[in-house]
Amino acid sequence: MADDDYCTTDRAPGPPTEGPRPTDGPPFAECVLCRKPTEYPESHKGITLCPVCEWQEAQRTACSG
Repeated sequence: MADDDYCTTDRAPGPPTEGPRPTDGPPFAECVLCRKPTEYPESHKGITLCPVCEWQEAQRTACSG
C-alpha cells in the first residue's frame, strides 16, 4: 500500500440505519425531530434524539466553526 492511499476512502461513513425496536425493553422516548424511538427510556431528561438524528446533529455542530 502506498503512503498516499492510507487516508483515502471511497466514501464517508453514513448515519446509523436502525434504532432500537419498541419491543426490546422499557418504553423508549421518541426523537424530538422525527418521532422515531430513541435509545433512551421515556424517563430520560433533556432532548432525546434517535441514532440518525443524533449523528446528523453531531455532524452539524462539528462543522459549525
